[in-house]
Amino acid sequence: MSKTIRIAAALLIGSDGQTLLVRKRGTLAFMQPGGKIDAGEQPAQALARELHEELGLRIDPAAAQYLGHFSAPAANEPGFTVEAELFEVRIDVPVTPAAEIEEVRWIDPAGDGGLQLAPLTRDLILPFYRASLTTTA
Repeated sequence: MSKTIRIAAALLIGSDGQTLLVRKRGTLAFMQPGGKIDAGEQPAQALARELHEELGLRIDPAAAQYLGHFSAPAANEPGFTVEAELFEVRIDVPVTPAAEIEEVRWIDPAGDGGLQLAPLTRDLILPFYRASLTTTA
């Protein structure tokens, strides 16, 4: 059996450059919004579906900019690896936690917001976003 979880995740960026992280009910780690890719589903479609289910956010899958493939130990499933297709999504609308999301938090990507972060977020996605800011600034 595969110990891999395939997900589509959003580097969700607000108009002020802050990034949105979510925490699922019953867990401690904050992570990128997104979720598992269903069989036969394209990653951008999965992302649009998950963002709508979890945050009430409607996005055009074609507007999500593909950033790459990232892999890290799963935060909430010990022994599993998360394989994430990461997309940049810029928004200027409020979001509301729904479905299994208990808390949402906007953080300055330069730090960790004082939060416990999932390995994928802490070790790969936030450093990737920080690096992209220094190259475009």
